[in-house]
Amino acid sequence: MLLPFLVCSQPKIDTFFTASDTLNKSRRNTVLISEAAISTATIVGLSQLWYADYEQSKFHTTNDNKEWLQLDKVGHAFTSYQMGKYGAQLLNWSGVKKNEQLIYGGTLGFTFLSAIEVLDGFSQEWGFSWGDILANAAGTGLFVGQELLWDEQRISLKYSFHHTNYANQNPNKLGKTYIEQFLKDYNGQTYWLSFNLHSFFKKSEFPRWLNLALGYGGEGMLSGVENTNLITDRYRQFYISFDVDLNAIRTKSKFLNTLFDVFNMVKIPFPTLEFNKNGGVFHLFYY
Repeated sequence: MLLPFLVCSQPKIDTFFTASDTLNKSRRNTVLISEAAISTATIVGLSQLWYADYEQSKFHTTNDNKEWLQLDKVGHAFTSYQMGKYGAQLLNWSGVKKNEQLIYGGTLGFTFLSAIEVLDGFSQEWGFSWGDILANAAGTGLFVGQELLWDEQRISLKYSFHHTNYANQNPNKLGKTYIEQFLKDYNGQTYWLSFNLHSFFKKSEFPRWLNLALGYGGEGMLSGVENTNLITDRYRQFYISFDVDLNAIRTKSKFLNTLFDVFNMVKIPFPTLEFNKNGGVFHLFYY
């Protein structure tokens, strides 16, 4: 969506990415119509292309809270947080009032993912998961709660990924291509709570861009639940590292600031300490 604007002059780009001081009905309507159209198309596409490959059933629930060492639940929270963040920012760009940004934009992730969860409820392969709903609510709550409490995001929910060999052992579950593994191989996924130190200590000498990051991951998972027939050792991983808050790097270019904000969902590689049931491990650069 951003590429067409690269051919424009820098002033035009900055004008486009500058948030409106007052309600811009044209921008607001464009945002609402685009979100509705994309959400509808996504749900219809999933229904026709994804769920059509699996047998349908009556609406039912399932308890999958013990699967994937709960990394899938953290993934739900991450997605809900990011969608809510950008939903609110798009309404801010349109000049919508703060409370309406949080009500209609900040809850975008929860609303969209809950609709997907309903589709799961009619699929024999999965089912409606209250654990997923709770994770969606947690991600939305993390964003909205900070806006209400501090009027800023002092704690960001971020993501990092590295390739593992587990996907080759069960490509149907963990992905056959790198893109599929990026989304499905929980062994390579790490989710981070990234704390901006300066925002908590306003009078300190901490650089505005420096974050302290606490991560969670897992390894040895070839399926959702442990299978004694598979020779793998499943265990949780906890990390402590530093991170960069790209939003703290302000430039005169509104386009670059927006680009930094988009990439701020990714944890920047730094020296990292890992703790698991086998002890501690030091990584020079972990991602």
